[in-house]
Amino acid sequence: MSESIVKTKSFELAIRGVNFYKYLVAEKKEYIMSKQFLRSVTSVGANVREAVNAQSKPDFIHKLSIAQKECDESLY
Repeated sequence: MSESIVKTKSFELAIRGVNFYKYLVAEKKEYIMSKQFLRSVTSVGANVREAVNAQSKPDFIHKLSIAQKECDESLY
């Protein structure tokens, strides 16, 4: 079975988010907001993976909606 595109994209998002966090800390000396950004952007992939392994359809929807909220928080 092929890998889920959502899992792949969320992993790529986490990698880009970590690199952006490193840039913010190293170049801009920003520590507080960047740490929150790091938590929310890496949480997306974790919640997507939980959704893929959900025990039921409602559980899947709930976990994916949490991932969407973490995306929104990262964008903010």
